[in-house]
Amino acid sequence: MTMRPDMYQFHNGEKACLPFSDTEYEARLSLLRATMRQVGCTAAVLTSMHNIAYYAGFLYCAFGRPYALVVTAEQSVTISAGIDAGQPWRRCYGDNLTYSDWKRDNFWRAIHHVTGAGQVIGYEADHLVVVQRAKLEAFLKPERTVDLAPATMGQRLHKSAAEIALIRQGAQVADIGGYAIRDAIREGAREMEVAMIGRNAMETEIARRFPMAEYRDTWVWFQSGLNTD
Repeated sequence: MTMRPDMYQFHNGEKACLPFSDTEYEARLSLLRATMRQVGCTAAVLTSMHNIAYYAGFLYCAFGRPYALVVTAEQSVTISAGIDAGQPWRRCYGDNLTYSDWKRDNFWRAIHHVTGAGQVIGYEADHLVVVQRAKLEAFLKPERTVDLAPATMGQRLHKSAAEIALIRQGAQVADIGGYAIRDAIREGAREMEVAMIGRNAMETEIARRFPMAEYRDTWVWFQSGLNTD
């Protein structure tokens, strides 16, 4: 019978260029680990899109499956679904563990593989739904849990020089899209056409400024008439 593993490593290809440098991600993780030490937390299980992107650089698309970043004193490991193949490893800072769909709740088995049982687990109370919260208890059997959501939000509020630089670049790209939209507005023009012109202008500029960027979602909101409500 063919072996069907609960989890596996899929280190396919080379690490990709992330939005920020390794130094930036390491600085963020260092502050998170300092918070973990203060509250006596031995492992953080972060599940939100924003925190995983902030600490690991990987922006997931759920496809009905959960994702996580597990941070311990020594490790930073993204937990991803097999549907993404090697992309999460290529586009994250740190390691990656892929869980399979062969058995229900392999997501939590993969997390347990990193954290072990009986630890003090930090999690995001404002993101982890009731069902998944119960599975955290069942699979990890934590000594206790700590809500890290307020601390991580506080950390994200303080922007680094690298973040401010990227925000400024983003604002400049948005201006280019705005000017393109302004120039495209005319009587009889469809909202869709104007939005596409603005989006295309910004995508072209993003490609010029960030040639190694990965596009996930790009769009323009352009409404007229009743749609402006």
